[in-house]
Amino acid sequence: MPTLSLQTGNPLAADLSGFTPLMAMALAILFTLSWLIQTAEFAQIFRMLPRNADSKPMATGLPMETSLHQPLDWWDWSLQRADIPNPTWRRLADTLYSPTGLRWQLWLRAGSGLALPWLVYLSFNRGFPIATALFLNVGLLLALQLLMLIRWRGAFNGGSDFMTLMVLLGLFIAAGVNLLSAPNLNPALGWRAGFAFIALQAISSYFLSGSVKLLRPEWRNGRALTLFLNEAVRGPLPPGHWLRQAGLARLGSWAFILWECAFPLALLHAEWALLFCLVAAVFHFLVFWFFGLNRFFWAWLATFPAIIWCAAAHWN
Repeated sequence: MPTLSLQTGNPLAADLSGFTPLMAMALAILFTLSWLIQTAEFAQIFRMLPRNADSKPMATGLPMETSLHQPLDWWDWSLQRADIPNPTWRRLADTLYSPTGLRWQLWLRAGSGLALPWLVYLSFNRGFPIATALFLNVGLLLALQLLMLIRWRGAFNGGSDFMTLMVLLGLFIAAGVNLLSAPNLNPALGWRAGFAFIALQAISSYFLSGSVKLLRPEWRNGRALTLFLNEAVRGPLPPGHWLRQAGLARLGSWAFILWECAFPLALLHAEWALLFCLVAAVFHFLVFWFFGLNRFFWAWLATFPAIIWCAAAHWN
């Protein structure tokens, strides 16, 4: 793999011939960590679900329904399969979402996720066979993610599942464009497209979140921030906490809003991108600490190499 070469005058505006594979590997490794954590969580959840309509309910913390005087978990497949009107597709779904089918999906998720960083690394210097393998592997990851989203009638964990899907689409674009450039494969061309897509999705998520907060009076006056922290896993806030003071809560809320709304400025300079991503990493870690949303930390962290690459590319 090429080494990172920095331009003089701007220590983060990198020679993209070396910077592209470095950022591609960083993205692949971070995404794999996020993917494996999600897979482990899915495995734990499926072990908690009843396997058939006669199963007794388990302490999942999810809503319960009653059918034929037997309490069923709301997420039991015997209920969800009614969403599929076509008998042929329903039988296929019964197979895919049976305990055996789900077990295979989880093993495929783990195996294809672990293979991703190696395939990304090899794709920069091993030619068409590895490029094809990378494209097929990312396609499998994308299909497995869509199957899991169907199982949960959409995003199981909200924004983190959506961002995982966006990163996978960016990887699919990168691998696909690389194949389309055959016979003279140009991995950098594919990653340019993939990075741009992922960065656009990530930056838009921050900007839109900040814009929505800006329109809400409870965020502008700081009450929403205090309320959310009081309801957090580690809440409520201690009686003397500074966020219980209206003025300081308003200041903290406005700092949060302005940072999110200003996130597109990260693309103007590589150092700015690094700073915005560092603040974002701290923010997502605090969200994990207070609310237990560990998926958000890793899902968004996987997008940071794309943001940094796009900002560095702006100066090349």
